[in-house]
Amino acid sequence: MKKPRLVVVGNGMAGARTLEELLKLVPDMYDITVFGAEPHPNYNRILLSPVLAGEQAFDDIVLNSLAWYAEHSIRLYLGKEVTRIDRVRRRVIAADGTEAEYDRLLLATGSLPIVLPVPGKDLKGVIGYRDIHDTQAMIDTAKVKRHAVVIGGGLLGLEAANGLKQRGMEVTVVHLAGWLLERQLDPVAGQLLEKSLTERGLKFRLNTSTHELIGNAQGEVTAVRFSDGSEEPADLVVMAVGIRPNIQLAQAAGIHCARGIVVNDSLQTFDPRVYAVGECVSHRGIAYGLVAPLFEQAKVCANHLANYGIGIYSGSVSSTKLKVTGIDLFSAGNFMGGDGSEEIVLSDPAGGVYKKLVIKDDRLIGACLYGDTNDGGWYFKLLKDGSRIDDRRDQLMFGEKALGDSGTAGQNRASAMTDRDEVCGCNGVCKGTIVKAINEQGLFTVDEVKKQTKAASSCGSCTGLVEQILMNCLGSNFQETPKTKAVCACTDHSHGDVRKAIREHRLFTHAAAYAFLEWRTPNGCATCRPAINYYLLSTWPREAVDDPQSRFINERAHANIQKDGTFSVIPQMKGGVTNAGELRRIADVADKYAVPMLKVTGGQRIDLLGIKKEDLVDVWKDLGMNSGHAYGKSIRTVKTCVGSEFCRFGTQNSTQMGIDLETMLANMWSPHKVKLAVSGCPRNCAESGIKDVGIIAVDSGWEIHIGGNGGIKTEVARFLVKVKTSDEVREYTGAFLQLYREEAYYLDRTVHYIARVGMDYIVQRVVEDAATRKALFERLLYALEGLPDPWAARIAGARAREFQPLRIPATLVDAEA
Repeated sequence: MKKPRLVVVGNGMAGARTLEELLKLVPDMYDITVFGAEPHPNYNRILLSPVLAGEQAFDDIVLNSLAWYAEHSIRLYLGKEVTRIDRVRRRVIAADGTEAEYDRLLLATGSLPIVLPVPGKDLKGVIGYRDIHDTQAMIDTAKVKRHAVVIGGGLLGLEAANGLKQRGMEVTVVHLAGWLLERQLDPVAGQLLEKSLTERGLKFRLNTSTHELIGNAQGEVTAVRFSDGSEEPADLVVMAVGIRPNIQLAQAAGIHCARGIVVNDSLQTFDPRVYAVGECVSHRGIAYGLVAPLFEQAKVCANHLANYGIGIYSGSVSSTKLKVTGIDLFSAGNFMGGDGSEEIVLSDPAGGVYKKLVIKDDRLIGACLYGDTNDGGWYFKLLKDGSRIDDRRDQLMFGEKALGDSGTAGQNRASAMTDRDEVCGCNGVCKGTIVKAINEQGLFTVDEVKKQTKAASSCGSCTGLVEQILMNCLGSNFQETPKTKAVCACTDHSHGDVRKAIREHRLFTHAAAYAFLEWRTPNGCATCRPAINYYLLSTWPREAVDDPQSRFINERAHANIQKDGTFSVIPQMKGGVTNAGELRRIADVADKYAVPMLKVTGGQRIDLLGIKKEDLVDVWKDLGMNSGHAYGKSIRTVKTCVGSEFCRFGTQNSTQMGIDLETMLANMWSPHKVKLAVSGCPRNCAESGIKDVGIIAVDSGWEIHIGGNGGIKTEVARFLVKVKTSDEVREYTGAFLQLYREEAYYLDRTVHYIARVGMDYIVQRVVEDAATRKALFERLLYALEGLPDPWAARIAGARAREFQPLRIPATLVDAEA
C-alpha cells in the first residue's frame, strides 16, 4: 500500500523534533520529504553562542546528521527555500522549481530577525544573529576588524556581545531599556548582570536609541549615531532587537495568520491538512521564541500526525537561562510581581547573589535568580505544577536542599524526582525516559544519554541532574569524562587540570589559582570555590590557608543545619565508646538549652538536634568534648562492634582498632565524607562491607575493604589486602585515604574515585609498592599533625561574630516607630 506523503517545510529544531517524535510512534507510516533553506543538516541553534565564543565547533552542535535522514528514508532537500504552496493540488514548490506533493504538510518556517528601520541598515557589516551563517560572518569579521556594536541587550544580544569579546573585538551593547534583559530580569538582577559583563570588558549604553548607521564610500558601516547626537565607532553592527514569526509563505497560500500561523490545540492550521510548529506559530495568541515550548508543540503535533489524536497543547510556561559561560541567571513566570502578589528577596551584591521569589495565593508564580541558580529547576517545577508552598514558605528561599536531609538533598535531587518529573526543560525529557534509556540501552556516560534522549544536549543546565540519575542507576559503573568536564562555568579546566596546576606551580591561594588558570569570574562561584579550597588545603597542608567563605554552612558552623534553620551537634565518641561523665554532660546540655531531640545515630553517636546557631559555641563549651565531624566533607565516624573484649565470636579487639583509627584521622578533610567501620569477626556486625574503608577481623589478622557506600545506591566494599598487625591496618588505611585525598575530584566518594582510576591502580600504589605506601602514610600524618579541634577554636573566640544574631540598634527601632 502506498504510504501517505508528509512534507516538512523547515529543517530547524522544531520541524526535525516533530519528525523524531513521529518516528518513535509510527516509524514507517509516512513517505517523508524535508525542505531546508539552509545548506546544513539540522543543528542546535541554542548553541550558536558557544560556537561564536569559540567554545564549540559547528560539528559539535549538529543534532541530526545526513546519515540520520538516510537511515529513516527521509528525502532531504538542503539549500532549497520553498516559495509557494499550492493547496488545491497539494504540493510545495521551491525557488529552483523543485516540487513535492503532500497528503499532510508541516510548516516549521521559524522566525526572522527584526531589523531596525534606520538609515544605513543595508550597509555592509550590518547583520542579524539568527543562524550559523550570521555566526560565521561575525567570526570572520572578528579576525580583521576591531569595533563591534550590538544593538539589543536581550538574551541573543548579550550572547553575541560576549562571543565577539571572546574573539578579541571591542564591544559596545546599546539597549533602549534601563537595564539588561528587562523581559527576563528585574532591575536589581539586571544591574548585577551589567556589572559582571562590564568586568569582562563589555561596554554598555542603556536608555539609548539608535538614530542611524554611518558608512564609508565603499558602503561599509563605520559608526552608529544615537538620538542624542553621540556616536560609537563600529566595523560590525549586530542587530539583536527581537524576532518575528516567518509567515510569508503561509500568508501567500491563504492560510490564516495573525501574529503567527494560527493553530489550534492540535497544532493544526485553518487547513486541516496543514500543521505548523515552532516560532512561526501563534497559539492562543502567543508566539513562543524559546526552544522548550517548541518541543512541547512538536510532541503534540507528532501525536496527531500519527493519528493517535490524544495530544493537547495548552500553552507553555517558559524559563530563561543566559548562555554566557561563567554567568548564572535564571528567571521564570511573573518575577516582576504586583497584582496582589508577595515577594521574598535575598540580596548579596558583594557576593554577586540575588534571588527573588514571587508568591500569590500560597503558590510560587515567579522566580528571578542571579549568581546562584542551583534551585532554578526546582522552583520552575513548583511554578509549573502550581504546588502550594504554605508548608515550606519559611525555607523556600534556601532551596530544595533546606527542605530535605541537609547532607544529601542537594546532591541527590534526582532520587526525589518521579519518573514524570521533567529533567531537561529545553527538550522536554522526563526522568523516566532517561532511566529507561540507561537500563535498556546500557548507557554509562552523559554523552550517551545526550545522544539517546536529547537531555542536556541544548543549554546544558541540566547536565548535573543527568549525572545524578546516571550515578543513582549505575553506582560505581557511572563513567565521567574528567578530561572534558569543566569544574564549573567559570573555567574550561577540568578538576584534574586544576589539581595538577596547583601542585606543579605551587599555588597557595584562591587568588593565585584564579589568576594562573585565567578564571572567567575573578572570585569564583559557589560551585568552584569549595573545590579550589579543598585542592589548595590537601595539596599544601600548613601552607595554604583555609577560606571559611569557600565552605558550605555546615563546615563554617561546624554543625549540621536542619530544615527549620536550627543545628544538630554530634560530639565525638571514638569507636562509639563513651562514659558516665560524658553522658551526664550531654544530659545537662540537653536540659540547659532545651534540646528538642536526642537521637542515637547509625554511626553509634548521640545527636543533639534543634540547637540555635547563637547557642552553638556555649553548647560546645559546656559539653567539653571534641567535634564528631558529622557535618562536613571529612572523616565521619568509625563504627565498631564489641569485638574480642566481650563478644564470644570476636577474633580481634575491634573497639580499640576503631578508637585508634578515629584518633589518627581526627579533623581530616577529604573530597567527600568518609566513613569507616571495624568488625571483630566475619559476622560483620559493624557493617564494614558498605563503608569507604571497612576492616574485618579474622583469626590471623585483618582484612581491609574499600569503596563501600550505604547511600541511595548501595555499593559493597571491595577487598584490598589482608594484614596481620594493627600497625599495618593504620598504614594501609592511611595510605589509601591519602591517595584518595590527593587524587579524587571534589565531591567524589571513594567509590567514584575507584571507578575512575581502577582497582588495579589502587592495589599497585597501596599494596604492591611499599615505598609509595609509606610515603602516602607519612604525608597523611604530616597533614593531620597539630590540626586544632574546630570546637576548641570557636570556644576560644575564633569567628565569634558568625554565631551572634543580628541585632537592630535601639535608635533604628525608635526611628522606625
